[in-house]
Amino acid sequence: MNSILTEEKNNVLVVTLNRPEKLNCFNREMALQLISVLDEAENNNNIRAIIITGMGKAFCAGQDLSEAIDPNGPGIKKIVGEHYNPIILKIRSIEKPIIGVINGVAAGAGANIALACDIIYASKSASFIQAFSKIGLIPDSGGTFTLPRLVGFNLASALMISGDKLSADDAKNFGIVYKVFDEENLMELSIASAIKIAAMPTKAIGLTKRLLNKTYTNSLEQQLLLEKNLQIEAANTSDYKEGVNAFLEKRSPYFKGE
Repeated sequence: MNSILTEEKNNVLVVTLNRPEKLNCFNREMALQLISVLDEAENNNNIRAIIITGMGKAFCAGQDLSEAIDPNGPGIKKIVGEHYNPIILKIRSIEKPIIGVINGVAAGAGANIALACDIIYASKSASFIQAFSKIGLIPDSGGTFTLPRLVGFNLASALMISGDKLSADDAKNFGIVYKVFDEENLMELSIASAIKIAAMPTKAIGLTKRLLNKTYTNSLEQQLLLEKNLQIEAANTSDYKEGVNAFLEKRSPYFKGE
């Protein structure tokens, strides 16, 4: 059984974590498959948006601990360095919108992979747990970078130290989740939204993502300069010309992501 499933719909690649019997916990096979799938999606011009979701009742409950403690397994150094770090860097570096569709519990690395996505939709039954402290570990997968930026230092600290569960509604109120949907409508509405986004000027969206990646490390002057340079790049795209022409001609634009 493939631990990662993919399906393409109207320029959207739906990537499904597929170890439902293990609450989609990562093992080495699944991590390396996900990295490979994201690599392929990055270089496929037909893919203009990506959804990451989970099969069954969970999004992802983090690391498969039986692998983590296996003396013949990859070990923590490889699990973090060769699995999670490359996944997070890939999600942030792909200049295409990546949408996390959180269908159930997102715990540990699973929660932090969700936080790395550009947009998060969640079912009402979804939850987010920084579960690391419960087993004597520290948050990884970029959690100490993303969560404080999303919710603030003190709340991130409390969630990481306590390991308390955050409901989908609370996650929305704290600015983690963009929209919460009923379970029965989650995938339909999320895919419809992703298809709509994929039909937008996705080259400009990718440049926006590049800017957002720099917003907490650049000075104002550096960010203004980067905005100027990337605006020049955006203005040279065919999508910009199409958008302006469509506006002047009072018609709907047809963007190609070019």
